[in-house]
Amino acid sequence: MPAPYNTNTTTIELVTDYKALMKDKVILTTGVSPGSLGGTFVQSLAEADPAYLILAGRNTAKLEQCVSELHTANPNLKTRTLQIDLGSLKSVRSAAEQVNSWTDIPTIDVLVNNAGIMATEYGLSEDGVESQFATNHLGPFLFTNLVMGKILNSEAPRVVMVTSDGHRLSPIRFDDYNFDGGETYNKWAAYGQAKTANMLMALSLSSKLGVKNGLLAFSLHPGVIFTNLGSHLDWSGDVGLQFIDRQLGNREGWAEFNPKTLERGAATHIYAAFDPALKANNGAYLIDCHVADPLIDTVKPWGTSHFEAERLWKLSEELVGQDFAY
Repeated sequence: MPAPYNTNTTTIELVTDYKALMKDKVILTTGVSPGSLGGTFVQSLAEADPAYLILAGRNTAKLEQCVSELHTANPNLKTRTLQIDLGSLKSVRSAAEQVNSWTDIPTIDVLVNNAGIMATEYGLSEDGVESQFATNHLGPFLFTNLVMGKILNSEAPRVVMVTSDGHRLSPIRFDDYNFDGGETYNKWAAYGQAKTANMLMALSLSSKLGVKNGLLAFSLHPGVIFTNLGSHLDWSGDVGLQFIDRQLGNREGWAEFNPKTLERGAATHIYAAFDPALKANNGAYLIDCHVADPLIDTVKPWGTSHFEAERLWKLSEELVGQDFAY
């Protein structure tokens, strides 16, 4: 048995321990770009001789740059790119249709919903939904369910939702997910709502498809990592996050940031996607390469409620205009 992992564990350590489990697997990762968590994650996977790495993202130029870098280091690696804008249900449906048309890739062993946006100014998606909720939740919800047939073809299917301890900032606002047309909008509360949704989606998938189909689903907080996700924010002058944490009584409102490197942040991606012992904790929320402990880690009850998860599933089906009855 490998030693227990922790906040200092790196991707290199986990690839070493899990290489046999990663070999010959097909892994689809969204939100892949240079210098990102997604990019670091797929670079790590490439060392383990996977069957296919499918890189999905909105910017095709950035996808191709990642592919070029992967092939330079691993000339025999098989890759595929997928253009997808998770803020557009039309784009999501088109991307899923493309994936389902790939007859040479009948199976997806692991889907990592890594893409997301953070604390953006108020806006609505083309489908009329607040942009963070649309991009971080509704897009992944629809895409995952539309390619579920290929996921369930795997002998050991997994879905990983990259969430955040930022879920502490808001539960799901079931009766006002659009913040009263922007009148009551707080970009950090909106981020919190979307991240809570990621946790609840993993919980729903584990409940609906775990025992019946053997699907494992997990959500994870990678840690605080300064990537292009927050490049639009002025961390020195934006006091909104600290203000809302203090207003809610969260200890983070008085704490200093303790940022991780990309290699430490993406380690929990690998842990969630491949750790064999996690079968005993299907649906769990993970942090620092372990199952989060509510007594120590930031875990809000609204992110682990099966009732809230089912309620969100129904709302999500309504908003995407399609039912997924498993």
